[in-house]
This record gives sequence, C-alpha cells and structure tokens, in this order.
Amino acid sequence: MLTKSIGFNSLVLAAFALVTALLLASTYLGTKDQIAESERQAAEKALLEIIPNERHSNDMLVDTLAIPQQFWSKLGLHKGGEINIARNHGKIEAVIVPAVAPDGYSGDIRLIAGVNMDGTVAGVRVLSHTETPGLGDKIDLKKDDWILSFQGKSLTEPVSSKWQVIKDGGEFDQFTGATITPRAVVTLVKKVLEYFAEDRPRILKLAVPASSATKQQEATDE
Repeated sequence: MLTKSIGFNSLVLAAFALVTALLLASTYLGTKDQIAESERQAAEKALLEIIPNERHSNDMLVDTLAIPQQFWSKLGLHKGGEINIARNHGKIEAVIVPAVAPDGYSGDIRLIAGVNMDGTVAGVRVLSHTETPGLGDKIDLKKDDWILSFQGKSLTEPVSSKWQVIKDGGEFDQFTGATITPRAVVTLVKKVLEYFAEDRPRILKLAVPASSATKQQEATDE
C-alpha cells in the first residue's frame, strides 16, 4: 500500500508540474508580443527624446549600424552594440550611441548619447542605473535637468581639459554630496564623442539608405 501511495503521489506531483509548466508557457506566449511592443515603445521614446520627429523621417529603431569591436571597450560594451541612425529624407542628421559607465558610485550606468554629424551632442539620456536616491539619481531627467547640460557640447567646446566636473577643474556641475556619479557620466559622454570622431568616416560610408545602396550595387554590376 505504501508503495502504491508513493507512486500515486508522484504521478499527482508530475501532473501538477506539467500543468504549471503549460500554464507558464501559455502565459509567456500570450504576453511576449505585448512585452516586445512595450520594450519597443520604451526604446523609441528614449530615442525621440534625443532626436524628435521633426529631425528625422526614418525608423531609428531599425536603422542601425554595428559598432566595430575595437570601440567596445571605450564605450563599455562588453558584448557589442549598435548605433541608431537618424536621417531626414536620406541625409544622416545624427547617430545615437549606447554606452555604459562601469564606474558609477553604485554600479553600471547605461545611457545613450545622440551626436549630430557636426560632432555636437544632440542629447543624452540615462537608461538604467542603481545610484543613490536623492544624490546620484539626479543623472535621471525625471529627477533633475542636469543631463541636459551636455546638449550642444563637443570635443572642442569645452576644450578637452574642461571635460570634467567643476571639482576636478572642469566645466560640468557635480551634485552636492555626490561627485563620483556625474564624473562617470561626463567621462563617458566625452568617450562617446571621441568614438564618433574616429568612426564617422565609416558611418558615412556604410550607413546609406537601402535604396541608395541598391542603386550603387546596380551601377557597379553594370
């Protein structure tokens, strides 16, 4: 009897586990499209905050170009990444570059930085961080407008030595009681501009609209 009871209980548990797995799978399949769409909308919102609709006519989410491996370390991208391209009727207006600062006070700071084709900053937005509430979290636009101070800046304005927080002799404000966080972001945004300056020729060469690429290929075939 004991053996039969154990066997029966095992079958019940197995059946319960199977039903639970099926329910979880069904829930995932039923919501994955919604989750994907929500993630797309969040990503698009961040891109549009930097490059608004009036500045581009393409879908920046799908108009991308892989970042060469030689730049991954500079941008803090251990597994690589892609830039999003903003173009207006075929002409490239700006690119949006992902980057990660590993030296935040409480950990990684993930952000995207838009760079106009003239090398000026179009905008910067922090995507995720674990900085201290009330101090380091002021890098988030929802908490403070500090992140807007990068707009219009370039590698020459200010000069290289001023790409630091004021405490270090630079031009950018730090937060009261929190210097490490803004220092990490300032350093990273400068690295993004340096990356763009180096990779700009390749971007201009490769990031051509699909229609233009087709025409170029047809001309080559002829």
